[in-house]
Amino acid sequence: MDNAIEALYYRKLNNQAVQCQLCPHSCGIKEGARGKCRVRRNVGGTLYAENYGQIAAIAMDPVEKKPLYHYYPGKYILSIGTVGCNFSCSFCQNYQIAHEAAGTKQASPHYILSLCRQGDEECIGAAYTYNEPNVWYEYVLETAELISKESYKNVLVSNGYISEEPLRELLPYIDAMNIDVKGFSEKYYEDICGGTLRDVQRTVEISAEKAHVEITTLIVPGYNDSVEEIRSLASWLAGINPAIPLHLTRYYPQYKMSAPPTPIDTIMRLKEEAGEFLDYVYTGNVYGGDNNTYCPTCGALLVRRDAGITTEHFDDGLCSKCGTEIPIIGL
Repeated sequence: MDNAIEALYYRKLNNQAVQCQLCPHSCGIKEGARGKCRVRRNVGGTLYAENYGQIAAIAMDPVEKKPLYHYYPGKYILSIGTVGCNFSCSFCQNYQIAHEAAGTKQASPHYILSLCRQGDEECIGAAYTYNEPNVWYEYVLETAELISKESYKNVLVSNGYISEEPLRELLPYIDAMNIDVKGFSEKYYEDICGGTLRDVQRTVEISAEKAHVEITTLIVPGYNDSVEEIRSLASWLAGINPAIPLHLTRYYPQYKMSAPPTPIDTIMRLKEEAGEFLDYVYTGNVYGGDNNTYCPTCGALLVRRDAGITTEHFDDGLCSKCGTEIPIIGL
């Protein structure tokens, strides 16, 4: 508790209990207990954020690893994460820090800013990632506000499971987001993730009005890989903005899930189906896959992603062949 701070977004109840209001779980937490995220603890009727300033993972990453393909291609971003998560996904890729004990070290927001500066012009700012950054809310809010004032960018890689009021407080400092839409049915969210689709949809809809947004869906065979589900997901996204990039990522066995890896043919078929609604659909975890960017109007190659980032028929935000506006920021 040495570095814990009083949490934002909770209310006090009788008998020293509290109700956390940061995410839609709205955990009722008895004195001495923690919420589902494992990092917000009730001590004497006050809710504390125990993971404030605690870094479990840190690296300087290409922006494309978030993944963000339409936001400062070829640049780097300081990626940081802590412990805890408000989901319980059976296939969790970072379960060691999300759901188990992990070592951490203390780092102030000013220290994060200093690391961004050390990255020179190649570092555009900070990405809050690896675990679920919304359960790190107080630290992310403070750090994002600080580095935003210094003209650096803030990127949130999130499951989107956050209540509307804290989301709206944070969004003025967030420049880009990759939001996981785990699947497109409430049953999948309930059975596999421990959350609700409708609350994630609300986050996507609100965030897309304020920040650059890209979406990732991990395709798990036998669970969320039906053509109908992916078409519904793509149709809903297109209703917000058909230019929102969608990343369909191949699943590999991890954590509590032992189903075999997603067949590559499945990923490619679903990419084609989603492309009937969306301008930009990419694949992830597919070795040798074509993740170049093409003009949605004439099909011209715009951005090539292989050994690095190179442009072909992309000129000042336009396709140089047909003049279509291409929404790629920072290229």
